[in-house]
Amino acid sequence: MNDYFEYRHTVGFEETNIVGNVYYVNYLRWQGRCREMFLKERAPEVLADLQDDLKLFTLKVDCEFYAEITAFDELSIRMRLLELGQTQLEFGFDYVRLGPDDAETLIARGRQRVACMRGPNTRTVPARVPDPLSRALAPYVPDVRVTAGRVA
Repeated sequence: MNDYFEYRHTVGFEETNIVGNVYYVNYLRWQGRCREMFLKERAPEVLADLQDDLKLFTLKVDCEFYAEITAFDELSIRMRLLELGQTQLEFGFDYVRLGPDDAETLIARGRQRVACMRGPNTRTVPARVPDPLSRALAPYVPDVRVTAGRVA
């Protein structure tokens, strides 16, 4: 098993700019999509909790670019858990172009910090990372920094 969760994506024309390379905001969009697919595949209980009062607020996002990609490039967006705290998580994302003969090129690297919150929109308060989410993240914690002793 890999120490990352993988979301595969084929770049479309709508994700490129007038010059033909991928518009930068799409990298952030793919981070969100990867996180959503992780929840759908590995932590469906958390999706049900999101229908109730759990909220996952993205506090910070960044991305550093190393190479350009264009329409029809095949990508692997690889999410790792970097930090697991009592109420917050930090994910790392590697954007890898998949080429012929299993060639891989790291094209970008990003991070995302997320806070778990509960309550109505006008009175949300920090909440502990739900146990089903902690359990689902356990296989993706190779060198994770544990700030609350919550990695199982």
